[in-house]
Amino acid sequence: MKIQEIAIGTICIPLVTPFRTALRTVDSISDLIVKITADDGSVGFGEAPPTAVITGDTKESIEAAIRGYLAPAVVGMELQDLDEMMRRMEKAIAKNTSAKAAMDIALYDLYAKLLGKPLYRVLAEGSSNGASTQNASCTGAELETDITISVDETEKMVSDSLRAVADGFGILKVKVGKGGEKDVERVRAIRQAVGPDVILRVDANQGWTKEEAIATIRAMEDAGLGIELVEQPVSYHDFHGLQSVTMAVDTPILADESVFSYEDAQRIIEEHAADLINIKLMKTGGIHQALRICDLAERYQVKCMVGCMLESKVSVSAGVHLAAARSCITMADLDGPSLCAEDPYEGGPVYRGPKIFLNEESGIGITRVPVEFACVARA
Repeated sequence: MKIQEIAIGTICIPLVTPFRTALRTVDSISDLIVKITADDGSVGFGEAPPTAVITGDTKESIEAAIRGYLAPAVVGMELQDLDEMMRRMEKAIAKNTSAKAAMDIALYDLYAKLLGKPLYRVLAEGSSNGASTQNASCTGAELETDITISVDETEKMVSDSLRAVADGFGILKVKVGKGGEKDVERVRAIRQAVGPDVILRVDANQGWTKEEAIATIRAMEDAGLGIELVEQPVSYHDFHGLQSVTMAVDTPILADESVFSYEDAQRIIEEHAADLINIKLMKTGGIHQALRICDLAERYQVKCMVGCMLESKVSVSAGVHLAAARSCITMADLDGPSLCAEDPYEGGPVYRGPKIFLNEESGIGITRVPVEFACVARA
């Protein structure tokens, strides 16, 4: 099976409510979709969100990377040469991880279709340790995701949290990072409102200094707020600050923006700069490199989360399949489709509140993407 054509288009989906973090505010998703067609007519889909404040990728740069470098590197190749295609894309252009992820996801989607299996089964079979789908957040072919509570005024965050719990969510990812004392107030109010049984994860999105992070997390600990973890408390490049926070508090620290590559993950693990790792396909450049991080985490017995940017169902479906395939992944932050006001796609994993049910159709399962595509490369 050869790669016959590569095309791109854009999907626009409004959000249920504005998405607010310490870094940005967003009202809708506007992502680039990749469609790769094989010579037998089979189709694979990928997706890339422009997240300039995190990955450095804009919609224009993603399109330029695919059109000028990544698509020409693999068009006409045999799909069985998946590893070689990944090597050629990595060599074709540095960084541009979101563009690489969109191509990578579409290629893995096609590859699983070639094998006639859902992607998560292909990824599990190909793992170095016979990876299991029996993760803490995955039973069989079912996952549980958290849902994001955007940073806002305390009353609004409490209201959003209560609405999420009423919708069946038992894990809330609370965005903070806009003032240490105010953040403690926000989380305390949410805990009081939702009760002791709801799991609270706190994500500062790099919003604190080292000193502020230590003081804020200790204040949450002293108040008995029962926080499961704190994600990326300091700036992504403040490695030693992250390490200092991890050593100074009892709450587990999850590294997110500090981990893009295998080398980043290796440093975090070997120097214990964080307790946990958040794998996002838009940071790693797709599934291929994410699997290397999973191999590393499994060797060191480090637990991981699979997360997403503001992505719709195409790329999040790939994250769902990865999460179901690897034993090191015990947490899922894959609420992108739940934040969207509509689901324009057909096929793929099914979202029912916090539960995600994996498809048994081949690939990631997406069968229809209502986008007008333009060809960028043809064999």
